[in-house]
Amino acid sequence: MKEQPGTHDHPKSALNLRLALAIFGLVVCTVLAVFAAQGGFTPLTVAFAVLAAIAVVDIVVVGGRIVRRRRRGERHTLFE
Repeated sequence: MKEQPGTHDHPKSALNLRLALAIFGLVVCTVLAVFAAQGGFTPLTVAFAVLAAIAVVDIVVVGGRIVRRRRRGERHTLFE
């Protein structure tokens, strides 16, 4: 069954934008975790490391969805 384009009731996810934001979150959280570790703030380091791990999981999930969309022949821009 071919998936219909996004509608008002059932919008399509902006996967490319979500991927870009997840990569940005991964970079920021990793950098902040390193700075917190150097400063000796262990709880803050752990918090940023956990957020970075969540970003990695999101990147994997979104990447899989993008691959499935492309296999179906769908192409999207960053904001679609």
